[in-house]
Parts: sequence; C-alpha cells; structure tokens
Amino acid sequence: MAVASPRFDFSRFGAEAPRFSPRQADLLWVVGTISQRQAPALRRIYEQMADPKYTLAFGTCASSGGFYDNYTTVAGIDKVIPCDIYVPGCPPRPEAVLDGLLLLQDKIARGDRTPAIVKPRTDPVPAARELISSDRLRLGAKK
Repeated sequence: MAVASPRFDFSRFGAEAPRFSPRQADLLWVVGTISQRQAPALRRIYEQMADPKYTLAFGTCASSGGFYDNYTTVAGIDKVIPCDIYVPGCPPRPEAVLDGLLLLQDKIARGDRTPAIVKPRTDPVPAARELISSDRLRLGAKK
C-alpha cells in the first residue's frame, strides 16, 4: 500500500490499474505463503497468462516459504512456477519493491531470463559492526 502513495509513485510504471484476469496480465505478483492446495491453481493461472510472462515473488513467504516448516506449505514459488525476481523482506520495504520492478525492466531490456534477487540499498554488516563497537564503548565508559 505504501508503494501506491505519492512518496513512491507506483503509477509512473503504468501499474496503477491492475488486471485481475491472467489473460490480460504480463506480470504475476505472488504475495504471501503458498499452500499445497493453492499450488495447482497458481500453476493454472501462470499457464493462462499470455507470453511474455514474468513473475515477482513478494516477500520471504513467497520466496522460500518463510518461517513455516510443515507439510502444507510450499517451500518457495520456484517449486511451482518459474520466478524472475525475488524481493526479500517480511514485509518488503517499498524501496525494495520499486527496485524489483526496475530490476525486472532491466532484465526485459537485456533479454535475460535468469532469476534475480533484489539487493539491499545499504550493506547491513558494516552498520551492525558500528553499532556493536559504539555500544561497547558506552558500556566501557560506565565502569
């Protein structure tokens, strides 16, 4: 919902009018957990889409099954249909969703059909190291 707000302006990609019929769509957003009962219906919807067709896995649950580890949950969209873009996060940030769309546009322009993952805009490891070192300095100063 935040992607449709004026701050991120989702409509500049031509995505303000979603098509709810698979025969009119060229991008399938898979959002949320995929259960074993939903997998055949998802496969049928993907097969009804006209070529060229693209798939975007929205979030951790669609990409890898999330934290669900049981017999009813499919462990990722790629077990059912091919996926072009994986957007990580639970839920994904609006910036990551827009980066996923831009990555898909680049892949379409290059003619690349290999799966891609949206990378974070900043590397969290150096920031975490900086926080840990500053906490240690503060804790050492209190003694």
